[in-house]
Amino acid sequence: MKTHSVKFNFIMNAILTVSSVLFPLITFPYISRVLLVAGNGKVAFATSVVSYFTMFASLGLPTYGVRACAKVRDDKEKLSQTVQELLIISGITTAITYIVFFVSLFVIPEFAAERKLLMVTALSIGMTSIGVQWLYNALEQYSYITTCALVFKVIGMALMFVLIRKPEDYVLYGFVYVVGSFGSYVMNFLRLRKFVSFKKTGSYNLRQHIKPTLRFFLLSAATSVYLNLDVVMLQFMKGDIEVGYYNAGIKVKTVLVTCVTSLGTVMLPRLSYYVQQEAEEAFRKLVAKALSFVLIVATAVSIYFTLYAKESILLLAGKDFLPAVGPMVILMPTVLLIGLSNITGIQILTPRGEEIKVVYSVTAGAVLDFVFNLILIPKFGADGAAFSTLMAEVLVLAIQGFGLRKELKGIVKEIQVWKIILGLAGATAAGYFAGALTNLGIFFTLCVSALFFFGTYGIILLMLRETFVTSTLESCLRLVKKRG
Repeated sequence: MKTHSVKFNFIMNAILTVSSVLFPLITFPYISRVLLVAGNGKVAFATSVVSYFTMFASLGLPTYGVRACAKVRDDKEKLSQTVQELLIISGITTAITYIVFFVSLFVIPEFAAERKLLMVTALSIGMTSIGVQWLYNALEQYSYITTCALVFKVIGMALMFVLIRKPEDYVLYGFVYVVGSFGSYVMNFLRLRKFVSFKKTGSYNLRQHIKPTLRFFLLSAATSVYLNLDVVMLQFMKGDIEVGYYNAGIKVKTVLVTCVTSLGTVMLPRLSYYVQQEAEEAFRKLVAKALSFVLIVATAVSIYFTLYAKESILLLAGKDFLPAVGPMVILMPTVLLIGLSNITGIQILTPRGEEIKVVYSVTAGAVLDFVFNLILIPKFGADGAAFSTLMAEVLVLAIQGFGLRKELKGIVKEIQVWKIILGLAGATAAGYFAGALTNLGIFFTLCVSALFFFGTYGIILLMLRETFVTSTLESCLRLVKKRG
């Protein structure tokens, strides 16, 4: 089976990532003003709750499926057998999950109050199960993944502008959200026969998948707990309004994390393949590039959006959401922390089959997040939830980094940290003064300050000949010359 280079896959995934940045920038300002703080809080609560049920239905397959299929992707018979077995497991867990979900709608008062919204958003559980996104990632079909996802994002955006007109439309927005975010999964299922056969060739061995999927499930569970715990606990302890503020505060952070971790999505199947082939040097070089990418990009966007948090919230959500500035500022360092833990956990430990170590670290983070939330949310609301998440991310990275200190020692030596620091210092000064001297409204202030900040940053790194930036630029120039 033909596979594209990591660079091509990264470009495709970068396009998808850029769309993940652009679409929220287009849709969130409209939705926040139509649904208002309470409506946004309700939808955020529903999607967080459903994410927990999706986690149980998936049972670790989103990550394990990539590794399992990547190992046998050159043998169609083995690949078909593996996909069939994983689909059977997914079908069983999804059926059980739906039963528990519908029972909870009548048992838990907070769920019963938003029964319609939860039922609509729960469509995503089944769509995720049949979507087999893990297979397409394992086969590195990023061109298809990107194209299909973009089509449904556009459909979802069009439906939003046509159908969502008043605050009472928040249930309808839940449906639009599902179509835009998960509609491509239906196409994935319909396209399956292009890559695998559904003809049974032997007896199924489901048992071989149980232990590793449970490991990845524990990882997914722990991760999901502290990614969504803040919203759920805020809803129970403070209500829709505080959830609405917090959701606006994490919007920019979520988009930035998607950008920073996009390379990891592309690299996981290739790294798993290198481990299978025992290509240690190729593995190490790819991880070193990923670390450079995260440090250069994540530190820059974290600093910029800390400086311009207020302007970002005003542009995205309006003055009614100004209390979201505090949570956003507190959460900005997590963009770097999550980017680094994505490398240590998903790009190093997981391909090597040491995901249980990731489970331990994320579980510790989830416990810390829960305890801090109990203490801080009653008094500080969304700000307390944001600080709890920050501390959880610090702990996760610290545990993983300590466990990989020997492996990382050699890789870190290749990173030119001092050049990055000089670039950030110059960019911060340029971005701050450019924004302070601009008096052309919020949008143009952000545009001018971003141009000066990131422009100065890039120029300094090029002048200092930072290795990753210069090699990336040279690769782009070679690509342009070939096409020209």
